[in-house]
Amino acid sequence: MMTVSTVFWNVDTQFDFMRKEGKLYVPDAEKIEPALRKLTGLAASYGLVVVNTADSHDKNSHELSDKPDFVTTFPEHCMYGTPGAEFVPATKPEDAYLLDWRDKTLDERLLAEHRNIVLTKDDFDVFHKTHGSPHAEAVLAYLKPGRAFVYGVAANVCVDFAVQGLLDRGKEVYVIADAIKGLPGIPDPTANWVRRGAKIVEAATLEKYLQ
Repeated sequence: MMTVSTVFWNVDTQFDFMRKEGKLYVPDAEKIEPALRKLTGLAASYGLVVVNTADSHDKNSHELSDKPDFVTTFPEHCMYGTPGAEFVPATKPEDAYLLDWRDKTLDERLLAEHRNIVLTKDDFDVFHKTHGSPHAEAVLAYLKPGRAFVYGVAANVCVDFAVQGLLDRGKEVYVIADAIKGLPGIPDPTANWVRRGAKIVEAATLEKYLQ
């Protein structure tokens, strides 16, 4: 068992979301890449654990539809083994311990040896009991972070679930405003995050929280 005071929580910064040619492009997502690069560098400089979540779908994924409503269902994206499911260079985890949602076991020895952890999921919510990551709870229980700095896409879908899930689990949550982007047509969750106690910060001022 180990305890870390702080984790960075990188949500779904994958090609299919982050780039115009991606299968489910989040408008203007590429504009947050300078902030994402800064965060990746800060995490490395301070030796912080980064929990990276990633969609990893297959043809049977429940959120995929030929007639998506773009709220609860979406067209194919981040399909397992495709380039669109890979992280963009700004956040690409180096020497990561990959915990796929299809994997049955978790090795705590490997958790201890890796600063970057990747949790794949088949749902918006990494903590979803059926389709999220079966390892998310165990990773949190092992690391025992007091606070999490959250960023990525989409702000009003998977980032929202990450923020809410971390708050539900008693973590102090900071959302990095200039390192998130949302999808159109879905309400902005920021006011609810603040109401629940999350703090909204900027990447440029983040270092003062780490010293």
